[in-house]
Amino acid sequence: MISFLLIKQIAQLFLAMLMGWVLVRTKLLKPEESRILSVVSLYLAMPCMIVSAFQIDCTPELLSGLLLSLGAAAVIHSLFFLLTAGLGKALRLGRVERASIIYPNAGNLIIPIVGAVIGKEWVIFTSMFSSLQLVLLWSHCRILMSGQERLSLKGLLCNINIFAILAGLLLFLFQIPLPGVLSGAMDSVGAMIGPISMIVAGMLIGGMDLKKAFSNPSVWKAVILRLIVYPLVVLCLLKWSGATALAPDGGTVLLISLLAAAAPSAATVMQMAQVYGQDAETAGAIYAMTTLLCIVTMPLMAMLYQL
Repeated sequence: MISFLLIKQIAQLFLAMLMGWVLVRTKLLKPEESRILSVVSLYLAMPCMIVSAFQIDCTPELLSGLLLSLGAAAVIHSLFFLLTAGLGKALRLGRVERASIIYPNAGNLIIPIVGAVIGKEWVIFTSMFSSLQLVLLWSHCRILMSGQERLSLKGLLCNINIFAILAGLLLFLFQIPLPGVLSGAMDSVGAMIGPISMIVAGMLIGGMDLKKAFSNPSVWKAVILRLIVYPLVVLCLLKWSGATALAPDGGTVLLISLLAAAAPSAATVMQMAQVYGQDAETAGAIYAMTTLLCIVTMPLMAMLYQL
């Protein structure tokens, strides 16, 4: 059942990408104008989504599930870094390809999918994976995309997304609810992140030479690693590690971690490539192809996990 629901939800988001493609192909907008939406997504919708995810009652069962989710996220990201360090040189992967493989679309795509398929009360368990990933995106990935050699601790802590994680965590730990009007506004803006990211991808695709983009071997290397190789490694680890016994409903918590690990390339990588002047066309091609093919691969990974 979850596999079929996944197909439906991913297909809905893919239609939003098609709408972005239509905007460019009908010449209502130019591909480069998608940068404005990228900024809105990175610096407005994402922080609102993060804070909203932490607005939930704190219970011992919830805390144990969150700790399991955080541990799984740390192990999965460490595994991705190790795999990429070994395969990156052997396969001659560039900056955009490596970032696209390491960072799945754990926020923009997984949050709406988990809310629609498993239930809104489970969305909080996506926050551990996406929060850890956000720290890495705005440190490691930002360095990778910008070409900077040093990490600015001040720049990291002053980043609005990192600030949103800290603020959301404090509100959660001290059980401080946001005022109704503010909470509603942040929920509404945060809910836009999925459609906006898909529209941006569609706009970039609309300006591409698709034949050239999809005949690029680097794109297919990244697609196979992101959607098949890395998720299968994580699947084997989560399924046979015995970690499901570490928390109530541990099986469902780790299923969410698997879905995050099996997601297509992160929209943030594509947006950062655009903002920092990297190969946004290749990043967009990887993002588009992984998003299209994940309609098949993500439900397959969920089915194998549940067998």
